[in-house]
Amino acid sequence: MEDILINWSPQETRVAVVENGAVQELHIERTLERGLVGNIYSGKVARVLPGMQSAFIDIGLERAAFLHVADLHVNGTSHGRAHHNEAGVATPIERLVFEGQALTVQVIKDPIGTKGARLSSQISIAGRMLVFLPQDDHIGISQKIGSPETREQLRTRMQALVGKPEEGGGGGFILRTNAEDASDEELAADIAYLRKTWATIRERSFRSPPGTLLHQDLSLVERVLRDLTTERTGSIRIDSRMQFEVLQAFGEHFMPAATAKLEHYRGERPIFDLNNIDAELDKALARRVDLKSGGYLIVDQTEAMTTIDVNTGGFVGARNFDDTIFKTNLEAAGAIARQLRLRNLGGIIIVDFIDMTREEHKSAVLSEFKKQLSRDRTKVTVGGFTQLGLVEMTRKRTRESLARMLCEPCPTCEGRGQVKTARSVCYDIMREILREARQFSPKEFRVVAAANVVEMLLDEESQHLAGLSDFIGKPISLSAEPTNQTEHYDIVLL
Repeated sequence: MEDILINWSPQETRVAVVENGAVQELHIERTLERGLVGNIYSGKVARVLPGMQSAFIDIGLERAAFLHVADLHVNGTSHGRAHHNEAGVATPIERLVFEGQALTVQVIKDPIGTKGARLSSQISIAGRMLVFLPQDDHIGISQKIGSPETREQLRTRMQALVGKPEEGGGGGFILRTNAEDASDEELAADIAYLRKTWATIRERSFRSPPGTLLHQDLSLVERVLRDLTTERTGSIRIDSRMQFEVLQAFGEHFMPAATAKLEHYRGERPIFDLNNIDAELDKALARRVDLKSGGYLIVDQTEAMTTIDVNTGGFVGARNFDDTIFKTNLEAAGAIARQLRLRNLGGIIIVDFIDMTREEHKSAVLSEFKKQLSRDRTKVTVGGFTQLGLVEMTRKRTRESLARMLCEPCPTCEGRGQVKTARSVCYDIMREILREARQFSPKEFRVVAAANVVEMLLDEESQHLAGLSDFIGKPISLSAEPTNQTEHYDIVLL
């Protein structure tokens, strides 16, 4: 069984999923940084760009949002498919939309840096078990749901529940993973909720000016009930009386079964102290992860991929070296699967297990790794061992990783993870003085640098500095600037 702990404050919501006392997942949402993905707006076409087959849409944000022709839904043509005329030629965007046109649009990608939000005019509204596509008419089923027979049975049941368009039915639905064991009553309740939500959005869109937010995706507290609560959830504890009441009202209306697990936490200790969650959060940002056996993992997140290296460290407990390696790798398989969930690492991931000579050890580690990853809510694809003994895998990016959300690149090393030594900087300074001396002829060169660099120039490098001063025929003075980082210096011409 797992427990969900919710720590709420006006500025930040933090959710921890705990199983057997160990934190499995962490979710954080900051009020001022809440994303726009899923939000539905009443938009107005500001500009059509035929060359890029895109349009800029004004949705009331600081920057105009971006709609590509592939994300445009016109007259029953679904999302992602090109619009074609009878001759099979794709219809250009300038024939589909015009400046000043009103469009109901949904954000599919948050604004990043200088780019505006990316939009789709194909609306989708997520429920507990279903995703509703009001402009579509097909029934899709998540690939994670069991066998083809199960999927076919679910499709037949859904077609009966959805009804025919002429009977007030219609609209497309996608069954999410947790719909696999749902009863007809639960599915019908979800269908009714989603249709009611869409009716409200449509009604608002008819009477709202462009730039109006018509529908916002649920807050993290509400998504706990919709997305994180399963039959394995023992309790959901929240430390805010106000949010507890909000959740109760929301849950009774939409998810009565999950509401029964809700508890208001009134303890003296902060709720995240119960399972040492703050300490776990700090560990989830560290590069090194210690294993119980004495081995450890090194996690490196780069722009292109994440690499995870397994080491035996101080573990020498097993009978022989092969067993030591096997046991470390087995333990690492579970730890890595947990770290991926905890840190929310996505994209390409390369795992370097310790080299194993025996094939049965390799297959046992791989099957343990796949078993541990099967508990992940996010889609994961794993390959076997490569020729070099690495395991390649991908994990779908759903949101920013924990480190990207809570941290920023170090201003000193600018994210490189290392800085030049004081001696390297001393030599950079000497080369720079020589370069300047060839172009200018000041009375004196003054070096303003970090204290450790000045110290080295006065001590170990004093002879070289004196030699340089003689060579250029100009005095060189030094000034230590306590606020300077090692690599930062100035050469002033006096």
